Amino acid sequence: MRDPHRHLTTDGRRQARAIGDRLRWHDCIPTQLWSSPLVRAIQTAELVAAGLACELPVEALPALAPDENPRDVVAALAALPADAVVILVGHEPGLSAVGSLLVGQPEFASLGKAQAARIDDGALRWRFACDADAPEVAAR
Repeated sequence: MRDPHRHLTTDGRRQARAIGDRLRWHDCIPTQLWSSPLVRAIQTAELVAAGLACELPVEALPALAPDENPRDVVAALAALPADAVVILVGHEPGLSAVGSLLVGQPEFASLGKAQAARIDDGALRWRFACDADAPEVAAR
């Protein structure tokens, strides 16, 4: 299948559920769940939501697709109320480019597959992988 239509692998499904489960334990209660429109990203977002025991709908955001401008994602985030908590599901290098813009630093380490990062008020709080026992807390 062509890339936009590829489905998640069995391992990818397990990892997505694990990320959702871990996010539930790390103060992450989203108000929005945005995903790239690619099939595997939508599937990932749905499984993360299931792991979170969250019934929010997954909203496809074209700006999260590969090769789109990360500034469009940041603009969409800026249009939300200040108390919004948004989970973004997308692809590299786009997600790390969004992270870089949000924290205001050109160097933002790439996210690995099945890895999450939390950014609050322009600061990276933590990041972790689906199989990590605890998040890696960012230095402030």
